[in-house]
Amino acid sequence: MNLEKKLAHHQVQTSVPCRVDFGGTLDISTLFLPLNYLSPSSFNIALDLRTIVSLSPWEKGSIKVSSKGFETAVFKKETPPFNHPMGLMFAVAKYFDAHGVHIHIESASPPRSALGGSSSAAVALVAAFHKVLDIPIHPEQIAWLAHYIEASVAGVPCGMQDQLAAAFGGVNQWVWKMGKISPEFERRPVFENEDDMKAFNSKMLIAYCGIPHVSKDINKQWVDSFVRGETRLAFEKIADLTKEFSRAVKNQSFRQAADLMNQETKLRLKMTPDVLDKAGKKLFEKAVDCDCGARFTGAGGGGCLWAVGEVQDIEILTPFWQDILEAVKDAKILDTKIENKGIIIV
Repeated sequence: MNLEKKLAHHQVQTSVPCRVDFGGTLDISTLFLPLNYLSPSSFNIALDLRTIVSLSPWEKGSIKVSSKGFETAVFKKETPPFNHPMGLMFAVAKYFDAHGVHIHIESASPPRSALGGSSSAAVALVAAFHKVLDIPIHPEQIAWLAHYIEASVAGVPCGMQDQLAAAFGGVNQWVWKMGKISPEFERRPVFENEDDMKAFNSKMLIAYCGIPHVSKDINKQWVDSFVRGETRLAFEKIADLTKEFSRAVKNQSFRQAADLMNQETKLRLKMTPDVLDKAGKKLFEKAVDCDCGARFTGAGGGGCLWAVGEVQDIEILTPFWQDILEAVKDAKILDTKIENKGIIIV
């Protein structure tokens, strides 16, 4: 479908949040289906570092994609490569048979920071195409579609917690299970009122370690080791820790939440020592010293770490983390807070 004329009259812009998480990998069906008897889940927090996708007119028969940190790409509508750095965006456009469109992506989070940026961009792009094509906006449907398109072109198993955080926002525990005909999720908001959610901002800290990550490398190691039967017990424990962590945060027991987070991080480190880079290990050790919990985001191996703890413990930890990050180019504490809104359409 040629969108050049439609967009000439009305350009479309959408935005979605990114996320930090606990209990990742369990959102991949390779893991959550065999672990069904444990009701596996993932916990995540949407952040106000939003990804903005804008659609504007372009040449008929072509698709243009541009994003900070990546080389701009233009391809004919018949042949966009899905293994390109922007391949996911081209795959989404191809699903809608869209051309005559310039897809521009702006992200407030650092590139390849393990905050779910590419999946968030896909959710925002699906929502943008729904808007321009007058398709109703249903967050659940958009998250599933973005997930399945990504899974079809990624070349590795993919979860969907990133898409759900982007589509819904807030602080949630996502329970993974099989429905009558397809996989399903159950959304369990962690906080009953917005004041409790806002108060959680002072009990966490998020740092960018300055080194971009490639999620498929470590995720593939976890999935492969699970398939071989080598790490089943570890992931059973992670499923239990995720449920306990969600309850601890809900009950505002942040010392307990910190201990649970550190247990999960140590399990991951035992499976994949590279899940934390040199700076990440220093940040983790200092968090433990300050009675806080710390964990990589996404699949780790660079990108971001986040910490949780009581307010006074986070206040003590912050200057230590700042000192560690000063020695690493581009590393910093991120100025961000919880985002309660998911998809926003302008």
